[in-house]
Amino acid sequence: MLLSYLPIFILILLATGFALATLFLSHVLGPRRPTRAKLTPYECGIDPVGSARERFSVKFYLVAMLFIIFDIEIVFLYPWAVILNSLKLFGLIEMILFLGILLIGLLYVWKKGGLEWVT
Repeated sequence: MLLSYLPIFILILLATGFALATLFLSHVLGPRRPTRAKLTPYECGIDPVGSARERFSVKFYLVAMLFIIFDIEIVFLYPWAVILNSLKLFGLIEMILFLGILLIGLLYVWKKGGLEWVT
């Protein structure tokens, strides 16, 4: 049984070996001429201003997480819409409950000021 997987193991070994050999050879044979221009971060042609270690506001991450939470509902709406005819009334009621829970969560976040950029 394991003999049938031998070509896959050989392919994995060859791919890993090729990747490691390429990385090693580029490190050994590649030119190293660092200049100030090469070591600065590239910002779409604009000269970088300030430090790259600037901290973002916690509000940025909060809004990003809320966007992900409320955007994921689309992932659940699409398959539901595809099989809505086979689910009949039960599927409709379940989706109304799901969207109701999301709406309650959205209203809670909105009331708490989680969507406001400036306080």
